[in-house]
Amino acid sequence: MDDRSNRMGARATWLDRLGLAGAAAMVLALLLGSLRLAPGLPAFYLYALGGFVALGAGVGTLVQAVRGQGFPTGRTLGLLAGVVFAFTGLAGRGGPMTNDFTTDLDDPPGYEHIAGLGPNSGRDMSYDPSFAAEQQACCADLAPLEVSLPPARAFDVALATASAMGGWTVVWSDPASGRIEAVSVTPVFGFEDDITIRLRPSNAGSRIDMRSKSRDGRGDLGANAERIRQYLAAIGSAPSPE
Repeated sequence: MDDRSNRMGARATWLDRLGLAGAAAMVLALLLGSLRLAPGLPAFYLYALGGFVALGAGVGTLVQAVRGQGFPTGRTLGLLAGVVFAFTGLAGRGGPMTNDFTTDLDDPPGYEHIAGLGPNSGRDMSYDPSFAAEQQACCADLAPLEVSLPPARAFDVALATASAMGGWTVVWSDPASGRIEAVSVTPVFGFEDDITIRLRPSNAGSRIDMRSKSRDGRGDLGANAERIRQYLAAIGSAPSPE
């Protein structure tokens, strides 16, 4: 009986340690990413590692609780951190495995200035046609925006709106070609996404197309598609310049 009690006590001690370690890794990753003390992808991997550890400790905690071991602090923290991690994963489950979205699948806007920036130097910034089917399946609502403004006035509205978008930094604009490029940085892990906006004359006045592409990862949990929706909605509600 004593040996069995000792084994159960040893397991409980390890669950406490694992729970604390997993929760601590998750918190550390969030701090490193938010304060830009580490690149986004390594910080995210640390968060995921801590999450899996916490999740495992959480399952063990529930087993121990059923056996009457209760919820000591370390195991409880691990359980809570594991639950948070699990919900984070479930939120992105079934999302499209692409991180490049556009309003024009036939002629996606290209990148001009951003393609030459340090982080993108040497990278292929062209649009992968295989992404089109993924986008049509999840985000068929993404479409060009037609505005009843001449191109010059539409460009002013588009540029002012881009400059006012939270987390965006406009890095280049060219009224002559109707092009705007910006970088969006996520608040937690500091992931950088590249944005390009293209304006062309249309029968209605002007047509605005947009493309948003992540620099890291394969899927993006729908962030780029939502960014396009938010920007075009902001354009639609923006006051017309005099």
